Amino acid sequence: MKEKEKKENKVVEGSIFPKQKKYGRSLLMITIFLIPVLLAALIISSHSHRLISPLLETIIQIVLGLCVGLFIVGCTFFIKNRKVSIPPLKPVIRIGYVVLMLFYLTCESVCLVLFYGPNHDFRDWLVTTAMATMNHHYYCEWFYSDTEIEEVFSRNYIAEPDGSTDASPLTEMPPVSPDGVYVDEYEEAILKRDPGTLYKIIRFQVNGCNAYLAVIYDPSKVGVTTTKYIGTYGQYVVEMAQREKAVVAINGAGFQDPGHSSTGGRPTGITIVDGKVVTNNQYGRAKTGGLIGFNKENKLLLLKNTSADEALKMGIRDAVSWGPFLIVNGKAAFTKGNGGWGYAARTAIGQREDGIVLLLVVDSNASRSKGASMVDMTNIMKNYGAINAANLDGGTSSVMVENGKLINDPIDSTLAHQTRPIATSFIVTK
Repeated sequence: MKEKEKKENKVVEGSIFPKQKKYGRSLLMITIFLIPVLLAALIISSHSHRLISPLLETIIQIVLGLCVGLFIVGCTFFIKNRKVSIPPLKPVIRIGYVVLMLFYLTCESVCLVLFYGPNHDFRDWLVTTAMATMNHHYYCEWFYSDTEIEEVFSRNYIAEPDGSTDASPLTEMPPVSPDGVYVDEYEEAILKRDPGTLYKIIRFQVNGCNAYLAVIYDPSKVGVTTTKYIGTYGQYVVEMAQREKAVVAINGAGFQDPGHSSTGGRPTGITIVDGKVVTNNQYGRAKTGGLIGFNKENKLLLLKNTSADEALKMGIRDAVSWGPFLIVNGKAAFTKGNGGWGYAARTAIGQREDGIVLLLVVDSNASRSKGASMVDMTNIMKNYGAINAANLDGGTSSVMVENGKLINDPIDSTLAHQTRPIATSFIVTK
């Protein structure tokens, strides 16, 4: 009788069941290994100009959260009073493992389908968006070969109109319609204004993201300014606008970024301010774009393969170098797919035949997976009557400032809602 009681007491007061010990040990081993690795990946990424894409970072964050939860569950098996058996938790552990495995298999399957499935929409978005950046090509080079990347660009590209802008004089700006009758809603949005108005800002949405179109009625008031520390450090557009007392300002051209330092001090290509050559660097984007600037007759000229001396002889007073050109002499660029530049926050400049200048900024979303494509930017400029238009720097650089204050919502590489120092800006002064 005593031996039977001892045996029963041993079952009740014994250690955790062997299988539960095994489950708990497995959970702890897996999570103890994964948690530091995942944390290190997130920390390194946030301090090294994003070594992983936003999508992968989101997945890592979800897995990290699950690992922390599993770590807590695993610890309970060893912290629990070893004198009390816990058979009721056995089904919970089994269910947890099944759920974890199903989640893992689902994530793996979804990723495989997204990255390598028959539908190439995600693949096209990832490749064109990553390759359009200055420093983040590895987002897609991790997953695809050069041949596969070339295949994506064969489905998505932009072919600029031939030639450069002709320097024919601008036409007169039409008067405000006395009877309120306009050709269409876009014409009404542009031309309907109070007498003496220098500018107006039209707000709308593109692919679910906010867009801002500054309509400048006097092109002579549009010029270029640069960072005060040209050649060394960039400045925020807000700072440049405040310094120049600009009523409206947007970002200008891209900048050279050796070592991924993002100092933004060296503009790409030629920069001309008030008829003086400020920089004459290598452009580096010979396949698209060129010189974007205003001549002394206040016409926006888009010039291919033009040197700084040639630009000055043509009367260029303010200009930057970037692209691609979206509309030249009324002819829009040919675009296939998304234009080969993906979707992102974007900035563009254009001019109508009547001289009205259009400054366009489109935001991206919080995950930087939306925004505008080159197709979107071209269509917007066409709708509002631009006969010449060009893309400017985008992404975190896409900024619009009104009266010294940022009015759009830029997002940087860490997904923080902030812009970055850049090299050049287009400004509008009174």
